[in-house]
Order: sequence, then C-alpha cells, then structure tokens
Amino acid sequence: MKIDRRSFLSFLIGGAAGTALSPLPWKLTDDIAIWTQMWPWVPVPEKGEVTHVTSACTLCPGGCGISVRKVGDRVVKIEGLAGHPINDGGLCTLGLAGAQLLYGPTRVKGPMKKIAGRLVEVSWEDALGEISARLKELRDAGQSHRVACIADTDRGTVPELLLRFLTVYGSPQFFRLPSIQDTYELTLYLMQGVRATAGFDFESADYVLSFGSGLLDGWGAPVNIFQAHSRWSESGGKLVQIEPRQSRTAAKADRWIPVNPGTEGVLALGLAGVIVRESLYNADFVNTQSSGFDSWQRVLLENYDTESAAKITGVDPSTIDKLARDFAGARKPLAVCGRGKGQTPGSLQEVMAVHALNALVGGIGRQGGVWAVPEPDYIDWPEPEMDALAAAGMQQGRIDQAGDKPYAHARYLLNRLPEAVNSNAEPPVQVLFVANANPCFSLPNSKAFIDAVKKIPMVVSFSSYLDETAELADFILPSHSFLEQYEDRPITAGYPRPVVNLTRPAVEPLFNTRHIGDVVIELARSQGKTVSAAFPWDDYQTCLKETLGDMWPVLEEKGYWTDEAFGAAGRPSTFETKSSRFEFTNAEIDALPPFAPIEPQGDKAALPLVLVPYDTMQLWNGYIGDPPFVIKIVPDTVLIKNDVFIEVNPATAGKLGLEEGQTAKLATPLGTATVRVHLFEGIMPGVAALPKGLGHTAHSKFLAGKGVNVNALIGSVEDAATGYDAVWGIMAKLEKA
Repeated sequence: MKIDRRSFLSFLIGGAAGTALSPLPWKLTDDIAIWTQMWPWVPVPEKGEVTHVTSACTLCPGGCGISVRKVGDRVVKIEGLAGHPINDGGLCTLGLAGAQLLYGPTRVKGPMKKIAGRLVEVSWEDALGEISARLKELRDAGQSHRVACIADTDRGTVPELLLRFLTVYGSPQFFRLPSIQDTYELTLYLMQGVRATAGFDFESADYVLSFGSGLLDGWGAPVNIFQAHSRWSESGGKLVQIEPRQSRTAAKADRWIPVNPGTEGVLALGLAGVIVRESLYNADFVNTQSSGFDSWQRVLLENYDTESAAKITGVDPSTIDKLARDFAGARKPLAVCGRGKGQTPGSLQEVMAVHALNALVGGIGRQGGVWAVPEPDYIDWPEPEMDALAAAGMQQGRIDQAGDKPYAHARYLLNRLPEAVNSNAEPPVQVLFVANANPCFSLPNSKAFIDAVKKIPMVVSFSSYLDETAELADFILPSHSFLEQYEDRPITAGYPRPVVNLTRPAVEPLFNTRHIGDVVIELARSQGKTVSAAFPWDDYQTCLKETLGDMWPVLEEKGYWTDEAFGAAGRPSTFETKSSRFEFTNAEIDALPPFAPIEPQGDKAALPLVLVPYDTMQLWNGYIGDPPFVIKIVPDTVLIKNDVFIEVNPATAGKLGLEEGQTAKLATPLGTATVRVHLFEGIMPGVAALPKGLGHTAHSKFLAGKGVNVNALIGSVEDAATGYDAVWGIMAKLEKA
C-alpha cells in the first residue's frame, strides 16, 4: 500500500486526535518537519532540563487543559492534561500544533500603525498616545457611544475589563461573537427563567439525537465529546445524526438521517408530536415539573402530524415514528442542535423545539440530560462611578438594536453591525476595538464586514497574528500568545458543569507584545479621573489574582477549578419562571412570531442548488488560522494545492454535466468562485457543500490563497423572533468553468 506525505500526516495527527486518548509524540512531528519541509522557523531545541507547565488551550472554546513540555526555555511539546474534567489527557490537532503558533512566522512582533496604506512598526507609547487622544476627543464631544468593541466572549476578566471600560467611558456598543449558545441562553431564559449556558451531559447519555451538530467535527468541547463517543461504543450507547450531508459525525454515528436543509426544527416537532400522541413522554416530569403543556400540545398536534413533518423534511413517516419511539424509550436520551461547530445562533424556535424534546423525556437537569450552567460569579467588582458623559453615552442605545423592539430578548446582534455602518454616510462607529476575533473572515457576509471595517475611521486590533481583520486595522496592539500569559477562561462550550481554566505562561513573551488587560488599564488611565478610578489595579495580573480570590491557589495547583457538586453529580434543577416550573409555553413565547423554517437567500428558479457550509476538525473558522502541520492533513477530497472541492451528489452532477475533479464556476447572490467538483454519495441531491476555514487572504504563505472563503458567498439571514443570524445556506448555481 502506498502512503503519500499527506496521508502519512493524516494518519499520524488525525489518528491521535480522532481517539483523543493519547497525545501526538512531538518527536514524530519534528521528524516530519525535517523530511517534509525545512522551514527555517521550526524550533530545534538544545539539550537541557525538561520541565512541564500546566496551562489551558484557548485556540477554540472547548477549554482543554494542557501540559506544556519544555527543554530549557523552549516549548517542544503540548499534550492534554491528565485528569482535567474536560479532556482528561486528550487533545485535538489544533492544540497539538499550538507551539507552531507560538514560534511561527504569523506572529505580530510589536505594535503597528497603518501609514499610507501600509502597517509599520511603532512604539507602544506612540500607538497608545494616538488612540487615547482620539478616545478623549470623542468623549469630550459627547460622542462616547460611537466607540465599539468586538470580543470572542463576554466571560472572564479580560472581556469584563473591556466591557467595564466601555461602560465608564460611556458606550453600550460591546459585541460578542455569535454562536449557538446565544440561542440556547435565550431558550433557557424563556422556558426555564434562568440566565445560564446550556450544558450537555454526553458522558452519561445513552441515546444522543443530534440535529446537525458536528459532535465529532468540533462542536462544543471536541475532545470531551470524542471521549464520550468512545464510551458510547463500549457501553452500547447510540448516536443518531440528522443533517443533509454525511459529515464525519454522521459517518461515525449509528444512524444518519438525511433531511431537507433547514427543516431540522420541523422534524423535532414531528418527533414531539409522536411522543405526545402515543403518550411516550415522562408523565412525572410533565405533570409535576412543567407548565403550559396542554396549550403547547394542542398547537403541536394540530400542525405537526407525522405525514406533514415527513412532507416538509423529506424523512420517511415510518422513520419519524421509529426515531420518536427509540428516543422516548431510551434510559437517558439527549437531543442537541447547532449546525456544524455551532458558530451560528440559528432559529430560536428550532432550538426551543429540540429543548422541548428533552423536557418531554424528563431530561432537564438530570444525568445524561441538559443542564442550565450558571454564569461565573467570581467577578465581583464594585459598581463603577458614572460621570455625566458616561451616563449620556449609555443612554444613546445600541446601534444593533439588541434589547430594543423588535429584538428585546437579544443581547448582542453583531450580524447587524455591517449594515448599520455601511448604510450611513457618517458611520455610527468611530473607533472599533477587536479582541480575539476575525469577523472579516469568520462570519457570514464577510464582504460586508470588510466594507464596514474599511469605513470605520479607527480600527484597533489586539490580534497576535496578522489575520484578515488585523490586516485592515489602523493599529495593531498585539497581545501575548496563550502560552505567554496568565488569564482566566470560563468554559461555555456546552460542558455540563461550571469550569474555569487558568492559562499560565510557559515562556516569557518572545516579542514586544502586551496583555490585553494591561492595555485596557492603561487606556483607562488616559481618559480622566472617573474612568481611571474604575480600574484601581496596578496591572492585569494584580487584577486577576484579586478577582479570583480563594480560587487562585486551586487554579495555580491544578490549572482549573470546577464545581464538582454541580450537574452530573446530582444537584437538582431549579426553574425561575413565574410558575416555578419548566414552561413549554407562556405569554412571552406565545408573543413570538409563528414558527417557520428559515428560507435560504436567492431566487430558486435562477439558482437551483442549495449551498451549505460544513465544518471539519482539520479546518478552523476563527481568528486562529490553521498551523502548517494541520493544513497538511486536510484531505485531498477537500483541498489540492490551492483548489477547493465542492461536494455534489453524482445524480446532481450528472444533470449539470459535471465530472469528478472538473473545474466549475459557483455563483450565489453574493458572489462567484472557481471550485473543483467532488462527487459524494453522502450528500442529498440538489445540495452542494463547501468547507469553512479556507480562502484566507492573510496569515502566512502556508495558509493564504488556499481555496475559497464560503462566508464570502453566504449572507446573513435574520431570525424574525430574535434578530440573530439564522443562516444555514444559500441558493446557488454550479456550471462548467
């Protein structure tokens, strides 16, 4: 059997991540680097003392604990931290290759300013001085509300410092990157009355019904789910995957149910209808712990009989009946949704339909079910004093209308920011800070984000890497790598217990970088007495230690803190609704627009195909681009040299006159791209699929120019109930090039 270089790399790196049980030996990757490409920046450590640093990976939301091996002062290996509640020694390909991001050529080595269209190095004093002066000018002119910030999360001390700065400065324009957790948080609030994140006890479940969630493709905490999947295989647990394309998750599931794109919510309601009609639900939970069931079931039975659901979803009626009975008959069934890696919020009613399935089987707040994981409460800073300028700015309202009618329930609507900027001759945002985010690449309708960033007079990126958004920024104030700093990282990626990680520096900062927290504190000091008073700490590390309090010794020793008594350990669930019960429906839910599947953008007559994006563990659609070792293991059915493959069913390709490997032109309402055709039986006829994570124009020569950014071809589609981006695909046309 012949094994080429790409296959060998896939075998080594992909195999290690696929099992998620043992880390990849760094010696092998060193050898691979030697015989594949003599990259000049690949570190070759000298002989020296071997030490280990306990830390945490921050390259995705998963929250894996890591053990960083050093020889002398150089990192030579990263592996999973044994005993960590999330990954227990396992680690994915991105985490394994994390040292490449520390030592690779994509690092921004010091502050930069755009002069005459080019980014040039400047001093920290000059960069911060110019930014501070512009901030003070806006505030003195009563324009503080025109300063905004985009961050990857709103949990932890760094996002809280950013939010605190905006608040005392006088701006409500803080944005968090969107994800399925947006919609789950709102679902928990409407149906359970709590402000919390949704946690899923995959480890204890014995029947998992996934509505498009890429559980083995990077959804949630990937390594934790890999390990749970291994246990399902050993214990007889079942995984059923529902989606129009056979992903890696579907291929490894016990059963794949193809469904018409965008109709997963209808199928969930169809399954609920069977469970209710046949009285298969958990009567104890429904009768003693829920409210609104009678009126909810009347609407359900009137509108979602099996035949109607089958007609909309394309799933056979007998399959719907069997799925419902199997799910209700399992000992610990669990239903979950959020397409791919869950980077798009999706439809509120779809998430509520899936959550109602869990309630029907009594799976709320029990082992193997769904938990409302409370927001971290260790950040207990005193309320800052607000001066008149800050109070006036905060009263101006959010430019995305989050929290206002008709989006009263939404907290952040970043998808609405480009339109707000691009539709005004004078942009409502004058200064934009971007922290751990790359919206010009990673979000749908990326061209609109690019146009908006170009239009905003001052954009400041904190990126450690020259990503697409940083490349367009007016200033880059590079932060440390996660291997160079202390920082708390509360985990929100679907884990069923509260966990807080602590990243710790494995090495001293290699370049002229600064922690985001230190930069925020310094900027605050430049904005006058009232703003400065809200930041009493000498530096970020002092702030971190004081904030963590009694948690600090535990985090220093173990690298993480968790509430062992919560969730799967048996703490009872509480409901904070008016009825003090789980509410299938209530006045707020009844006031929502009627449920209907989200329709894709485009004229179906002129654009007869449905284009859907897909996620894979080999490609990361975020501010971190794939390190060279990871891009090397992308299969040749996805990428060859710089050409990306679009997946189409052979029957669809036959009608279009297309063959395997043929170059074709793809068109959507947002743009065109040249692709190559891959015939794939595992995708429904009439559907085409492109991977996320390719098409970079920035980063390094190892990543830029490869493939197409599917986000440039897919627009944002608002959910009428929330304003969240609910896009799952777009109408398209594919023809010979």
